[in-house]
Amino acid sequence: MDIMISNSCGKPIYEQITSQVKEMIMNGTLQEGEPLPSMRTLAQQLRISIITTKRAYEELERDGFIESFTGKGSFVCRQNKELVREAGLKQIEEYLTLASDKAKMCGIDLNELQKLLKIIHEGE
Repeated sequence: MDIMISNSCGKPIYEQITSQVKEMIMNGTLQEGEPLPSMRTLAQQLRISIITTKRAYEELERDGFIESFTGKGSFVCRQNKELVREAGLKQIEEYLTLASDKAKMCGIDLNELQKLLKIIHEGE
């Protein structure tokens, strides 16, 4: 599992792990039933505290992306299509909020922003 941690991004490390694992599950890099590294192994690979990896795995399990079994490990859950869609919508909303804020700062009105989004979405 290829996870990149940045100390300068401003996001807590457990959130960086959580968001990257969710992304890998949503884009199919991690498949249903696939085992995740143990918390200890991931902590060693990333050179972070096991407490941090434990928190990330707890968040992933709470959000329905993984399931953990004592003595067996953690595995990617069967994905509820609505859950995956909702996670994707949440991420899109965050990106669009940033884009909207930037457009306002640059004096770009909603009509122009919609035109730009349409061009990007249609791949022109």
